[in-house]
Amino acid sequence: MKLALIICTYQRPGSLESLIKSICGCILKPDIILVIDGSLDDNSRDVILKSDFDDLQIKYFKVSPDQRGLTRQRNLGLKHLPDETEIVSFLDDDIRVEPDYFERLLETYEIHPDAIGAGGIDLKDNGYLKKEKGAVYNKFNYYELDGWVIKEPLRNKARKIFGLMPNLQPGLIPGYSNGRSAFPPDGHIYEVEHFMGGIASYRRKVFSKIEFSSFFEGYGLYEDFDFCVRSLQLGKLYVNTNARVWHYHEPSGRPDGFRYGKMVIRNGWYVWRVRFPNPSIKAKLQWHSIMILLSIIRLFNVITGPDREGSFLEFTGRTISWLSLLFKSPKIINECN
Repeated sequence: MKLALIICTYQRPGSLESLIKSICGCILKPDIILVIDGSLDDNSRDVILKSDFDDLQIKYFKVSPDQRGLTRQRNLGLKHLPDETEIVSFLDDDIRVEPDYFERLLETYEIHPDAIGAGGIDLKDNGYLKKEKGAVYNKFNYYELDGWVIKEPLRNKARKIFGLMPNLQPGLIPGYSNGRSAFPPDGHIYEVEHFMGGIASYRRKVFSKIEFSSFFEGYGLYEDFDFCVRSLQLGKLYVNTNARVWHYHEPSGRPDGFRYGKMVIRNGWYVWRVRFPNPSIKAKLQWHSIMILLSIIRLFNVITGPDREGSFLEFTGRTISWLSLLFKSPKIINECN
Protein backbone atom coordinates (compact mmCIF):
# COMPACT_ATOMS: atom_id res chain seq x y z
CA MET A 1 0.00 0.00 0.00
CA LYS A 2 1.31 3.43 -0.94
CA LEU A 3 1.78 5.41 2.26
CA ALA A 4 1.99 9.19 2.66
CA LEU A 5 2.88 10.87 5.95
CA ILE A 6 1.67 14.38 6.82
CA ILE A 7 3.53 16.25 9.58
CA CYS A 8 1.99 19.55 10.67
CA THR A 9 4.48 21.63 12.64
CA TYR A 10 4.66 24.96 14.45
CA GLN A 11 7.76 26.49 16.05
CA ARG A 12 9.46 23.15 16.77
CA PRO A 13 12.48 22.73 14.46
CA GLY A 14 14.38 20.54 16.93
CA SER A 15 11.45 18.20 17.50
CA LEU A 16 10.75 18.02 13.78
CA GLU A 17 14.35 17.03 13.06
CA SER A 18 14.28 14.33 15.75
CA LEU A 19 11.04 12.89 14.37
CA ILE A 20 12.38 12.66 10.82
CA LYS A 21 15.63 11.10 12.05
CA SER A 22 13.59 8.43 13.84
CA ILE A 23 11.73 7.76 10.56
CA CYS A 24 15.09 7.27 8.84
CA GLY A 25 15.62 4.27 11.12
CA CYS A 26 12.32 2.62 10.18
CA ILE A 27 12.18 -0.74 8.42
CA LEU A 28 9.35 0.48 6.21
CA LYS A 29 9.32 4.18 5.35
CA PRO A 30 6.57 6.39 3.92
CA ASP A 31 6.62 6.81 0.16
CA ILE A 32 6.42 10.56 0.71
CA ILE A 33 6.50 12.93 3.70
CA LEU A 34 4.65 16.23 3.52
CA VAL A 35 5.79 18.81 6.08
CA ILE A 36 3.18 21.55 6.53
CA ASP A 37 4.84 24.37 8.48
CA GLY A 38 2.90 27.13 10.22
CA SER A 39 5.93 28.57 12.04
CA LEU A 40 6.55 32.30 12.32
CA ASP A 41 10.21 31.85 11.32
CA ASP A 42 12.13 29.72 8.80
CA ASN A 43 13.99 27.46 11.25
CA SER A 44 11.90 24.40 10.43
CA ARG A 45 12.39 25.02 6.71
CA ASP A 46 16.16 25.18 7.27
CA VAL A 47 16.03 21.81 9.06
CA ILE A 48 14.44 20.23 5.99
CA LEU A 49 16.72 21.93 3.45
CA LYS A 50 20.03 21.59 5.28
CA SER A 51 19.76 18.13 6.79
CA ASP A 52 20.55 14.77 5.18
CA PHE A 53 17.64 12.41 5.79
CA ASP A 54 18.86 9.38 3.86
CA ASP A 55 16.62 8.65 0.89
CA LEU A 56 13.36 10.00 2.32
CA GLN A 57 11.22 11.91 -0.15
CA ILE A 58 10.18 15.07 1.71
CA LYS A 59 8.12 17.96 0.39
CA TYR A 60 7.98 21.14 2.45
CA PHE A 61 5.14 23.68 2.46
CA LYS A 62 5.13 26.97 4.37
CA VAL A 63 1.59 28.15 5.06
CA SER A 64 0.27 31.70 5.13
CA PRO A 65 -1.01 33.22 8.40
CA ASP A 66 -4.65 32.48 7.53
CA GLN A 67 -3.80 28.80 6.98
CA ARG A 68 -2.16 28.25 10.39
CA GLY A 69 -3.71 25.80 12.83
CA LEU A 70 -3.69 22.02 12.98
CA THR A 71 -6.95 21.36 11.15
CA ARG A 72 -6.22 23.86 8.38
CA GLN A 73 -2.68 22.55 7.92
CA ARG A 74 -3.87 18.95 7.77
CA ASN A 75 -6.50 19.78 5.17
CA LEU A 76 -3.86 21.64 3.17
CA GLY A 77 -1.56 18.62 3.31
CA LEU A 78 -4.34 16.41 1.97
CA LYS A 79 -4.54 18.59 -1.14
CA HIS A 80 -0.91 17.80 -1.98
CA LEU A 81 -1.09 13.99 -1.78
CA PRO A 82 0.22 12.04 -4.78
CA ASP A 83 -2.55 10.39 -6.80
CA GLU A 84 -1.30 6.88 -5.97
CA THR A 85 -1.56 7.37 -2.19
CA GLU A 86 -3.68 4.69 -0.48
CA ILE A 87 -3.01 5.27 3.22
CA VAL A 88 -2.50 8.69 4.84
CA SER A 89 -0.64 8.78 8.15
CA PHE A 90 -0.41 11.72 10.56
CA LEU A 91 2.24 12.23 13.24
CA ASP A 92 2.65 15.08 15.71
CA ASP A 93 6.00 16.84 15.35
CA ASP A 94 7.10 15.97 18.92
CA ILE A 95 6.91 12.20 18.39
CA ARG A 96 9.61 9.57 17.79
CA VAL A 97 8.61 6.32 16.09
CA GLU A 98 9.76 2.77 16.76
CA PRO A 99 11.56 1.12 13.80
CA ASP A 100 8.58 -1.07 12.87
CA TYR A 101 5.90 1.59 13.37
CA PHE A 102 4.76 2.01 9.76
CA GLU A 103 5.04 -1.70 9.07
CA ARG A 104 2.69 -2.46 11.97
CA LEU A 105 0.34 0.34 11.00
CA LEU A 106 -0.16 -1.03 7.48
CA GLU A 107 -0.44 -4.53 8.91
CA THR A 108 -3.67 -3.41 10.59
CA TYR A 109 -5.32 -2.76 7.22
CA GLU A 110 -4.20 -6.17 5.92
CA ILE A 111 -5.56 -8.03 8.96
CA HIS A 112 -8.79 -5.97 9.01
CA PRO A 113 -9.87 -5.12 5.44
CA ASP A 114 -12.89 -3.28 6.89
CA ALA A 115 -10.60 -0.76 8.59
CA ILE A 116 -10.89 2.82 7.37
CA GLY A 117 -8.55 4.09 10.09
CA ALA A 118 -5.78 2.74 12.31
CA GLY A 119 -3.87 4.21 15.22
CA GLY A 120 -1.00 3.23 17.49
CA ILE A 121 0.02 3.70 21.13
CA ASP A 122 2.34 6.01 23.04
CA LEU A 123 5.03 4.33 25.16
CA LYS A 124 6.27 7.55 26.79
CA ASP A 125 3.54 7.88 29.41
CA ASN A 126 2.20 4.33 29.26
CA GLY A 127 1.72 3.21 32.85
CA TYR A 128 0.53 -0.35 32.19
CA LEU A 129 2.31 -3.26 33.90
CA LYS A 130 1.88 -7.02 33.44
CA LYS A 131 -0.23 -8.55 36.19
CA GLU A 132 1.81 -10.53 38.64
CA LYS A 133 0.76 -14.16 38.94
CA GLY A 134 -1.64 -14.64 41.85
CA ALA A 135 -1.74 -10.94 42.67
CA VAL A 136 -5.07 -9.28 43.46
CA TYR A 137 -5.56 -5.68 42.41
CA ASN A 138 -8.10 -3.40 44.04
CA LYS A 139 -10.52 -2.25 41.33
CA PHE A 140 -10.79 1.20 42.87
CA ASN A 141 -7.04 1.80 42.59
CA TYR A 142 -6.32 -0.15 39.38
CA TYR A 143 -7.79 -0.76 35.95
CA GLU A 144 -7.24 -4.19 34.35
CA LEU A 145 -7.19 -5.11 30.66
CA ASP A 146 -6.13 -8.41 29.10
CA GLY A 147 -3.63 -9.34 31.81
CA TRP A 148 -2.27 -5.82 32.29
CA VAL A 149 -2.95 -3.27 35.03
CA ILE A 150 -2.55 0.47 35.40
CA LYS A 151 -2.88 2.69 38.46
CA GLU A 152 -5.90 4.93 38.41
CA PRO A 153 -5.14 8.67 38.56
CA LEU A 154 -6.98 10.88 41.04
CA ARG A 155 -9.46 12.04 38.40
CA ASN A 156 -10.62 8.46 37.70
CA LYS A 157 -10.85 7.59 41.40
CA ALA A 158 -13.00 10.66 41.97
CA ARG A 159 -15.26 9.68 39.08
CA LYS A 160 -15.62 6.16 40.49
CA ILE A 161 -16.76 7.57 43.83
CA PHE A 162 -19.59 9.42 42.10
CA GLY A 163 -20.43 6.62 39.63
CA LEU A 164 -19.10 8.58 36.65
CA MET A 165 -16.44 6.13 35.39
CA PRO A 166 -17.66 3.76 32.64
CA ASN A 167 -16.77 0.08 32.62
CA LEU A 168 -15.73 0.17 28.97
CA GLN A 169 -12.63 -0.86 27.02
CA PRO A 170 -10.39 2.11 26.14
CA GLY A 171 -11.23 3.74 22.84
CA LEU A 172 -14.99 3.29 23.24
CA ILE A 173 -17.28 6.24 23.95
CA PRO A 174 -19.92 6.14 26.71
CA GLY A 175 -23.13 8.13 26.34
CA TYR A 176 -21.61 11.01 28.33
CA SER A 177 -18.49 10.99 26.16
CA ASN A 178 -15.71 10.70 28.77
CA GLY A 179 -14.03 7.28 28.67
CA ARG A 180 -10.52 5.83 28.58
CA SER A 181 -7.97 6.06 25.78
CA ALA A 182 -4.66 4.38 26.75
CA PHE A 183 -3.90 0.75 25.82
CA PRO A 184 -1.22 -1.62 27.16
CA PRO A 185 1.61 -2.73 24.82
CA ASP A 186 0.13 -6.23 24.66
CA GLY A 187 0.40 -6.79 20.89
CA HIS A 188 -3.38 -6.89 20.37
CA ILE A 189 -5.45 -5.01 17.83
CA TYR A 190 -8.56 -3.41 19.33
CA GLU A 191 -11.63 -2.12 17.53
CA VAL A 192 -12.29 1.42 18.79
CA GLU A 193 -14.39 4.51 18.22
CA HIS A 194 -11.55 7.01 18.55
CA PHE A 195 -7.76 7.20 18.79
CA MET A 196 -5.06 9.83 19.21
CA GLY A 197 -4.79 12.14 16.21
CA GLY A 198 -1.01 12.43 16.57
CA ILE A 199 -0.63 8.68 15.93
CA ALA A 200 -3.32 8.23 13.29
CA SER A 201 -3.82 6.95 9.77
CA TYR A 202 -6.76 6.60 7.38
CA ARG A 203 -7.54 5.18 3.98
CA ARG A 204 -7.37 7.98 1.49
CA LYS A 205 -10.93 7.41 0.32
CA VAL A 206 -12.15 8.71 3.70
CA PHE A 207 -11.09 12.22 2.70
CA SER A 208 -13.35 12.21 -0.34
CA LYS A 209 -16.23 12.22 2.16
CA ILE A 210 -15.00 14.24 5.14
CA GLU A 211 -12.12 16.49 6.12
CA PHE A 212 -10.91 17.98 9.39
CA SER A 213 -13.50 20.30 10.85
CA SER A 214 -13.31 24.08 10.53
CA PHE A 215 -14.76 24.29 14.07
CA PHE A 216 -11.36 23.53 15.60
CA GLU A 217 -9.03 26.47 15.18
CA GLY A 218 -5.47 27.07 16.30
CA TYR A 219 -4.33 24.32 18.65
CA GLY A 220 -7.32 22.15 17.67
CA LEU A 221 -7.93 20.24 20.90
CA TYR A 222 -10.18 17.16 20.27
CA GLU A 223 -10.17 17.63 16.50
CA ASP A 224 -8.94 14.03 16.30
CA PHE A 225 -11.88 12.79 18.40
CA ASP A 226 -14.28 14.68 16.13
CA PHE A 227 -12.77 13.25 12.95
CA CYS A 228 -12.83 9.69 14.32
CA VAL A 229 -16.50 10.00 15.28
CA ARG A 230 -17.51 11.30 11.87
CA SER A 231 -15.46 8.64 10.08
CA LEU A 232 -17.33 5.81 11.84
CA GLN A 233 -20.11 6.15 9.25
CA LEU A 234 -17.61 4.98 6.62
CA GLY A 235 -16.07 1.93 8.30
CA LYS A 236 -14.25 0.66 11.38
CA LEU A 237 -11.37 2.05 13.41
CA TYR A 238 -8.64 0.03 15.12
CA VAL A 239 -5.70 0.57 17.47
CA ASN A 240 -2.72 -1.69 16.84
CA THR A 241 -0.69 -1.86 20.06
CA ASN A 242 2.34 -3.05 18.09
CA ALA A 243 2.45 0.32 16.28
CA ARG A 244 4.38 2.26 18.92
CA VAL A 245 5.75 5.76 19.32
CA TRP A 246 7.22 8.01 22.00
CA HIS A 247 5.31 11.28 22.48
CA TYR A 248 7.42 13.94 24.21
CA HIS A 249 4.75 16.66 24.56
CA GLU A 250 6.98 19.56 23.55
CA PRO A 251 5.72 22.63 25.48
CA SER A 252 6.44 25.17 22.74
CA GLY A 253 3.52 25.94 20.47
CA ARG A 254 0.90 25.00 23.07
CA PRO A 255 -1.78 27.38 24.41
CA ASP A 256 -1.62 28.84 27.91
CA GLY A 257 -3.60 27.22 30.73
CA PHE A 258 -6.57 29.59 30.41
CA ARG A 259 -7.11 28.94 26.68
CA TYR A 260 -6.51 25.23 27.17
CA GLY A 261 -9.12 25.08 29.95
CA LYS A 262 -11.67 26.83 27.75
CA MET A 263 -11.05 24.37 24.91
CA VAL A 264 -11.34 21.34 27.21
CA ILE A 265 -14.94 22.34 27.99
CA ARG A 266 -16.08 23.95 24.73
CA ASN A 267 -14.46 21.46 22.36
CA GLY A 268 -15.28 18.58 24.67
CA TRP A 269 -18.97 19.53 24.58
CA TYR A 270 -18.83 19.81 20.80
CA VAL A 271 -17.40 16.34 20.12
CA TRP A 272 -19.78 14.81 22.65
CA ARG A 273 -22.75 16.23 20.77
CA VAL A 274 -21.33 15.21 17.39
CA ARG A 275 -21.26 11.63 18.69
CA PHE A 276 -24.58 11.88 20.55
CA PRO A 277 -26.76 14.61 19.00
CA ASN A 278 -29.67 13.84 21.33
CA PRO A 279 -28.29 12.59 24.66
CA SER A 280 -30.60 11.54 27.47
CA ILE A 281 -31.19 13.77 30.48
CA LYS A 282 -29.12 11.32 32.53
CA ALA A 283 -26.20 11.57 30.06
CA LYS A 284 -26.40 15.38 30.17
CA LEU A 285 -26.25 15.37 33.95
CA GLN A 286 -23.31 12.95 33.87
CA TRP A 287 -21.37 15.04 31.35
CA HIS A 288 -21.81 18.28 33.27
CA SER A 289 -21.06 16.54 36.58
CA ILE A 290 -17.76 15.25 35.20
CA MET A 291 -16.81 18.71 33.94
CA ILE A 292 -17.52 20.25 37.35
CA LEU A 293 -15.67 17.46 39.18
CA LEU A 294 -12.55 17.71 37.00
CA SER A 295 -12.55 21.49 37.31
CA ILE A 296 -12.60 21.17 41.09
CA ILE A 297 -9.65 18.78 40.87
CA ARG A 298 -7.72 21.36 38.84
CA LEU A 299 -8.50 23.92 41.56
CA PHE A 300 -7.20 21.44 44.14
CA ASN A 301 -3.98 21.22 42.08
CA VAL A 302 -3.45 24.93 42.73
CA ILE A 303 -2.59 23.92 46.29
CA THR A 304 -0.96 20.52 45.73
CA GLY A 305 0.46 20.55 42.19
CA PRO A 306 3.86 21.65 40.88
CA ASP A 307 2.41 24.17 38.39
CA ARG A 308 0.08 26.20 40.61
CA GLU A 309 -0.32 29.13 38.24
CA GLY A 310 -1.04 26.87 35.27
CA SER A 311 -3.60 24.90 37.29
CA PHE A 312 -5.38 28.10 38.34
CA LEU A 313 -5.47 29.43 34.78
CA GLU A 314 -6.88 26.13 33.52
CA PHE A 315 -9.50 26.06 36.29
CA THR A 316 -10.53 29.61 35.39
CA GLY A 317 -10.75 28.77 31.69
CA ARG A 318 -12.79 25.63 32.40
CA THR A 319 -15.20 27.51 34.69
CA ILE A 320 -15.82 30.42 32.32
CA SER A 321 -16.29 28.07 29.36
CA TRP A 322 -18.70 25.83 31.28
CA LEU A 323 -20.79 28.82 32.39
CA SER A 324 -20.92 30.04 28.78
CA LEU A 325 -22.53 26.74 27.73
CA LEU A 326 -25.49 27.53 29.96
CA PHE A 327 -26.27 30.61 27.84
CA LYS A 328 -25.03 29.69 24.37
CA SER A 329 -23.64 26.35 23.21
CA PRO A 330 -21.60 25.86 19.99
CA LYS A 331 -23.44 25.11 16.77
CA ILE A 332 -22.70 21.69 15.30
CA ILE A 333 -21.28 21.96 11.77
CA ASN A 334 -22.37 19.39 9.19
CA GLU A 335 -19.24 18.87 7.06
CA CYS A 336 -19.86 15.59 5.25
CA ASN A 337 -19.51 15.69 1.46
